[in-house]
Amino acid sequence: MRETAVERLTRDVSAAAGVDLLLARPAEAAHGDYATNVALQLAPVRRQAPRDIAAELARAVTTLPVVERTEVAGPGFVNLWLADSWYGDVLDEVLAAGRDYGAGCADHRERIQVELVSANPTGPIVVSHARNGAYGDSVARLLEFAGHDVDREYYYNDAGRQMERFRASVTARRRGEEPPEDGYTGSYIDELAAIEGDPVPPMLDRIGETLARFRITFDSWALQSELQQRLPELLARVETYEKDGALWARSSGFGDDEDKVLVRSPERGGLPTYRAADVVYLHDKLERGYDRAIYVLGADHQGVAKWYAAVARMLGYDPERVEVLLYQLVHLTRGGEAAKMSKRRGDVVFLDEFLDQVGVDAGRWYLVSRGPDQSIEIDVDLAAEKSQKNPVYYVQYAHARIAGIVRNAGAAQASGKPAGPLSGAEKDLVKRLAEFPAMVAEATDRRGPHALPTYAIRLADDFHRFYHDHRVIGSEEQTFRLALCRAAQNVLARSLALIGVEAPERM
Repeated sequence: MRETAVERLTRDVSAAAGVDLLLARPAEAAHGDYATNVALQLAPVRRQAPRDIAAELARAVTTLPVVERTEVAGPGFVNLWLADSWYGDVLDEVLAAGRDYGAGCADHRERIQVELVSANPTGPIVVSHARNGAYGDSVARLLEFAGHDVDREYYYNDAGRQMERFRASVTARRRGEEPPEDGYTGSYIDELAAIEGDPVPPMLDRIGETLARFRITFDSWALQSELQQRLPELLARVETYEKDGALWARSSGFGDDEDKVLVRSPERGGLPTYRAADVVYLHDKLERGYDRAIYVLGADHQGVAKWYAAVARMLGYDPERVEVLLYQLVHLTRGGEAAKMSKRRGDVVFLDEFLDQVGVDAGRWYLVSRGPDQSIEIDVDLAAEKSQKNPVYYVQYAHARIAGIVRNAGAAQASGKPAGPLSGAEKDLVKRLAEFPAMVAEATDRRGPHALPTYAIRLADDFHRFYHDHRVIGSEEQTFRLALCRAAQNVLARSLALIGVEAPERM
C-alpha cells in the first residue's frame, strides 16, 4: 500500500524534528490539527525539561512548508497547525484512489480460507448463527480489501446423533406422527416432510438461500462424512494411545491443555468423535494450499484454539497457519424484554424472521457493531426504525444526501485545491477521511470489523456538521467542496460495503 497522507506527514515531521514520533488528533481544535508528546518521552533520556525539548522540536518542525505554526502546550506537548495546501493534497489523494482508497494494506499477501456459519443442517439459520456469518464475512471482506486471496467455506455434518434425530423427526411427520421426544419440531419439519427423499439436501438449500439473502455466499461446502473416510490414514500420523477402551490423541504434548478422545470406546458406540473430524478437516484445509485457515466459532468453543494448534503440530504444520476467531452471544430485546419473534418455535429466532422485521442492512450492521468478545443486545424496534435514531439509517442517510449533491452537480469540476481559507468543519472532514487507511488496516489485523460502523458514524457526523453550515453547489468554494463530497461518498460507501451494508443513492 502506498504511503498515506498522515504517514507522509509523520515521516516529514519526524525528519525535521530529528526523532521518530507519532502524531495524534487532539480532542479539541484549539490544540491544533495534530500533536505529539515525544518531548515527554525524550525528557528522561536527554535529562532535559520536556518543555525545553518541545520548544526545540517546535522550531525545527516550523520549517516544513505544510506546517503553518506550532505551539508548546502543557507539560511538553507540541501542537501543529497545518497549511490548507496539505488538506488539498489529502483530498486529491482520496479522490484519485476512489473506492480503493485504503486498499492493499497487506505486507505479505496470503491465500486464506475463512470457515464460517457451519451450522448442522437440522433447521433454518438462527440469529446466533447470523452473528457468526456477519462477523466472519466482514473479516473476509477486510482481508480481500487488504489484498489477500480469500475463500469462504461452510462445513457441515450429515451424520451422527443430531442428524439421526433430525431425519427421524421428518420421517415421523411423514407418517402423521409426532417427532421423537428429543427430536425437532416446527413448521419447517412439516415442510420437509412433504418433500421426498433425504431432508438434508433441501434443508441445505434453504440455509444457502437465507445466507445469500444475508449477502453471504460460499466458495465451497465441506461434508464431514466424506472427510471422515480419510480418518484411518491420518490417525497413523497422530501420536495416540488407548485408555478405557477409547483412542486418545496425546495432544497435551503438543501444546493442548489436555489429551482428547478421537474414537470412543466400544461401550460408547466405538465411533469417531468430532475431534477426530477436526484432524481430518484441518489436514484437508492446509493440503488444499491455504496459507492460513481461519475458523469462526462461538464462545462455547473456548480452548479450541490450543487444540487446533496442537493438531497442526502433530500433523507437521506450522500452528501459525491456523487462526480461531470467537464471538459472544446475541440477545434480541423489545421494550426492554427478550424478543419473541418466531412463529414456529418459541425458543429460537430464525434469521429470516429477523430480517423480515429489521431488514438486511440493519441486521448486518447490528451484528458487527460490537467487538466479538462482547455480547450484543439488539433492540428490534430501534433496528427496524427508519429515523436518525437508528445508526445504520443515519449513516445511509448521510450517503444518500451526498449522492444527491453529487448527482445535482452533474459534470461540474471537483478539485482538492482550496479557493479560500478552509473552515474547521472542512478540515475535520478531510482529517476524518485521512484516518480511513490506518483504521481499516488495524481492523484487518485485529480481525475487528466493529471499527467500521464506529468510523462510519463519525464520518457521517463530520459530514452533517459540514453540510449544515456550508453550501456546496453555487458557492465560491464549489470546486473544493464538491471534491470533499465525492471523497466522503466513496469512503462512506466503502465503509458500509466492508460490513455488507448497502450505500443507497436515494432514501
